[in-house]
Amino acid sequence: MDWRSDYRMTIGGELVSAAETIEVINPATGAAFATAPRAAREDLDRAVAAAALAQKSWRRTPIAERRERLLLAGELLRGHVAEAGRLFTLEQGRPLPLAEYEIAGAAAWLEAVAARELPVEVTEDSDVRRIEVHHEPLGVVCAIVPWNFPVSLAMWKVAPALLAGNTMVLKPSPFTPLCMLKIAELLREVLPPGVLNVISGGDELGPWMTAHEGFAKISFTGSTATGKRVMEAAAKDLKRVTLELGGNDAAIVLADVDVEKVASRIFQGAFFNSAQLCVATKRLYVHEAVYDRLRDALVALAGSARVGDGLEPGVGFGPIQNRPQYERVLKLIDEARAAGLTLLQGPAPSGPGYFVPLTIVDDPPETARVVTEEAFGPILPMMRFKDLDEVIGRANDSEYGLAGAVWSSDVASAVEVAHQLETGTVWINENLHLPAHTPFGGHKQSGFGVENGLSGLLEFTRPKSIYISKPRPAPARSA
Repeated sequence: MDWRSDYRMTIGGELVSAAETIEVINPATGAAFATAPRAAREDLDRAVAAAALAQKSWRRTPIAERRERLLLAGELLRGHVAEAGRLFTLEQGRPLPLAEYEIAGAAAWLEAVAARELPVEVTEDSDVRRIEVHHEPLGVVCAIVPWNFPVSLAMWKVAPALLAGNTMVLKPSPFTPLCMLKIAELLREVLPPGVLNVISGGDELGPWMTAHEGFAKISFTGSTATGKRVMEAAAKDLKRVTLELGGNDAAIVLADVDVEKVASRIFQGAFFNSAQLCVATKRLYVHEAVYDRLRDALVALAGSARVGDGLEPGVGFGPIQNRPQYERVLKLIDEARAAGLTLLQGPAPSGPGYFVPLTIVDDPPETARVVTEEAFGPILPMMRFKDLDEVIGRANDSEYGLAGAVWSSDVASAVEVAHQLETGTVWINENLHLPAHTPFGGHKQSGFGVENGLSGLLEFTRPKSIYISKPRPAPARSA
């Protein structure tokens, strides 16, 4: 299997080309390096039909066998980390060691989810009856995956959906379709035809999929604006939906924090993947007692960071993944500079790639766009605070509620703050840790439904209560 060329869709276990193609751009150069199929409506219809046919037998396949298939898939993917990692860097931009880490992590995710069981709850077991609550698959799942974590976020959907007995049609982002096209080609070795179908296309493909009557569920990760359109389309025929959407995640640093110990972790929590991460720290509130020291430490880290082509040794941060997002991030920086805000920036290469320097905005007003909007790029507004109750209110004053973090030497105090944050996830003295066994979901405009953990697995099922009447003893006869 050649990871460097011949990118085709997987439909019903077959490799399928398309009449038209889309260019795939290397964000480190701004130039196209490959093409991917541009699916037509007929390709989508064929993929849904293949998934529906496969689901008839896949749902009856014992869960132990489905589990074994996922374990084999993880093992197979783990054997191709180097090839997939290089392709990942070419299309996504992330430095090669971190790209390989995502591929290996995706393999580990398949294996971790495979270990789960679908529970059977007994709600009554009396002399009269036994009631069992089972969880059955929904059918064919539509999965739509973004460009920032194109492999791991795909596996967040693939692994639980398939374990639960569903089949899937998955659409990667048109900006990063190649890795998932090749992974689907690879997994044909261990998955029955039609169980996992991967099709690529332009901006028109997503709306075609969400409106398609053949899907029982849509699992979408992306922007809040697009998520609302997905939910609207799903409402027409009552498809189930899981939406993992945007975030403007706040971190609160308390006065007792050890700056030297936490600065590098806070820095990575803000800038990992060039801050193209829904749960990255995007607003940093720092107590005035430690503000200057932490700011200086973060600026020093930004100054020593190497931004560049992810295939070059020693690069820690890659480009913005695509030109529209690159231009949006540059506009935010230009507006902040024009407004007289203080920008503290590290180095970044010039040239055709979509490179942006790691940028810290020093104590901007709460109303600045760099504070109120999710940049989804390496811009970190850093604000002072004095009163704890007041800063909790500032952190919660957002339409988003995805994740947050609290940093303190007093864990008990930090936990008290965590309980007051209006988010689905809060980290204490760490960030970005999202294991397969823990539910992940957003509050407010950050999402609908849950991924991961048992709760995420059950989102790919429907409950069925089975009432089993027990024989009743015949009434005793009178003498």
